[in-house]
Amino acid sequence: MFKSKALILMLLSLVLVLSACGQKPAADSSKSGAAQPDAAKATKLEQIKKAGKIVVGTSADYPPYEFHKEVNGKDTIVGFDIEIAKTLAKDLGVTLEIKDLKYEGLLAALEAGNIDFIISGMTPTPERQQSVDFTKIYYTAVQTAVIRAEDKDKFKTIDDLKGKRVGAQKGATQEQIVTKQMPGSEMKSLGKISDLMLDLKNKKTDALVVELPVATAYLSKNPDLIISDIKLSTEDSGSAIAVKKGNSDLVDAMNTSLDKLMNDKTVDKFVMEANDLVE
Repeated sequence: MFKSKALILMLLSLVLVLSACGQKPAADSSKSGAAQPDAAKATKLEQIKKAGKIVVGTSADYPPYEFHKEVNGKDTIVGFDIEIAKTLAKDLGVTLEIKDLKYEGLLAALEAGNIDFIISGMTPTPERQQSVDFTKIYYTAVQTAVIRAEDKDKFKTIDDLKGKRVGAQKGATQEQIVTKQMPGSEMKSLGKISDLMLDLKNKKTDALVVELPVATAYLSKNPDLIISDIKLSTEDSGSAIAVKKGNSDLVDAMNTSLDKLMNDKTVDKFVMEANDLVE
């Protein structure tokens, strides 16, 4: 009888031991190497800061926004878009890498992850907004016609400039504006706005098509020139920066920088400096 009880006790002990061995201890998430879904997936902004670099895609054939120029003997991409991009990178605490691509390939490069953002005078059209996110508009190309103050009553409409010589910056959008909106005028193109202003002052031209910030800056130092009453249409609705969809943190950071650049008129300063570089 004693042996039977002892045998039963031994069997029960063995069952308990085997049962305990078959149980796995609960994983300690704080010590395991398992990735935590929320914490492990860094945002695009965090990835950029960790890498210490941000890559911008642009199409450097659109002065004064972005274009090639030889600087200190080296081919360099310059323009006011580029200066804005440099400021964004500086504010994020990272270096800037510039990729010069065909304009029609910029959105595809962004989607593929080959670039982090696009700055290339791009308009945030409804169609584009379906595939990418945009920052706020940082620059709107309002076009004006500058004339001599003495001709204020002489040139009030586009028709008044028929048969007259109108200046436009070579390679810039103003050439297209003169061609399309002033077909009765003769266009004279020069590389620098300063030379065009001088031509106007010296009566070698009768008007100059230029963007408003540029006109305002020059007219502040040239009281003999004024912005005319001539109305020119602006085809686009402004330029914004494009980023891959879903990166709201990156958009917010860029908007913070853009607010600063626009509020202190630094964007207008960048435009002026870029115009002076155009040849």
